[in-house]
Amino acid sequence: MTYAPQAESGRRVVFVRGLELMARLGIHPHEKAGPQRIVLGVELVVQDDAAPAAVGPDDFRRVVDYARLVETAREVVAAGHVLLVETLAERVALAALADPRVERARVTVEKPDAFPDVASVGVVVERIRGG
Repeated sequence: MTYAPQAESGRRVVFVRGLELMARLGIHPHEKAGPQRIVLGVELVVQDDAAPAAVGPDDFRRVVDYARLVETAREVVAAGHVLLVETLAERVALAALADPRVERARVTVEKPDAFPDVASVGVVVERIRGG
């Protein structure tokens, strides 16, 4: 489940995949006792002023900085204990939407160590500017 760029409507996709972080997350006592590993993914639909057929200026100011996106996600996760993966994902999505060029944000939070016999559990949320 991923976004796709849409040249006709002037959209590109910016993403971060597989960001492993230690998060204070969960409702159970063992989850409250210490951080646990999560894997975060973020996809953004972003305005692309050069679409559909041009090459935009080779200027960093015209793009959404994925390094800043990673740092923002790290800051949200480090902000403190959150009970629900849904809440954490929503906070990351809203932080990404703070950039006015971002129209949509889809955030995945996975807990790969939740169960010994399951590869991963988690949630995907989507938030839309003005939605």
